[in-house]
Amino acid sequence: MSLALFDLDNTLIAGDSDHAWGEFLVHKGLVNGEEYKKANDLYYAAYQQGTLDIHDYLSFSLRPLTQYSTEEMLNWRKEFIHEHIRPLMLPAAMELLDKHRQAGDRLLIITATNRFITAPIAELLGVSDLIAVEPEFIDGRYTGQIVGTPSFREGKVTCLHQWLQAEGMNLDGSWFYSDSHNDLPLLQQVDNPVAVDPDDTLRSHAEQQGWPVISLRS
Repeated sequence: MSLALFDLDNTLIAGDSDHAWGEFLVHKGLVNGEEYKKANDLYYAAYQQGTLDIHDYLSFSLRPLTQYSTEEMLNWRKEFIHEHIRPLMLPAAMELLDKHRQAGDRLLIITATNRFITAPIAELLGVSDLIAVEPEFIDGRYTGQIVGTPSFREGKVTCLHQWLQAEGMNLDGSWFYSDSHNDLPLLQQVDNPVAVDPDDTLRSHAEQQGWPVISLRS
């Protein structure tokens, strides 16, 4: 059994669920609209440029989880998934996942977006194994803090190796599909790195290295 790893945002879905969640919060009036939108856009631009301070961003993005009851947040999340994530689902991504299932590979989504947002998306995609940023949850409430290492850039490598050790697996014959140059540390770890609808930096690197470059959007 080989491991098939997948980034989530802009790879398996046609958009960024973390940024979209921020826009949803603004639209619902659950945060200070103008101020929150400006910060959300700036953080997303920093992510695209490779300059994101992940801890600063997580402090910002997880704060709304602390301001409402868990029941309220779960209800709003259902609405978000139905209205904003389902339209981003890609038939070609489902076909790619099925191809690896049929090959007997174990599927794992590994994302820098937090588990509150990504767990139901992974479920929609039919992938049971998920590595994501883990929001701290104590006494029925989110604290706004995280547990463990954020699964972002080199942190994805750290989190993956912890998962491999726990699962008794290795990276022999492994695949990793991603759109982002932020994932280069992990792409360089696997036997079969694949750039999916990549940003310009990743596309250039993939072409130089002879990695496959594919699209799931056509």
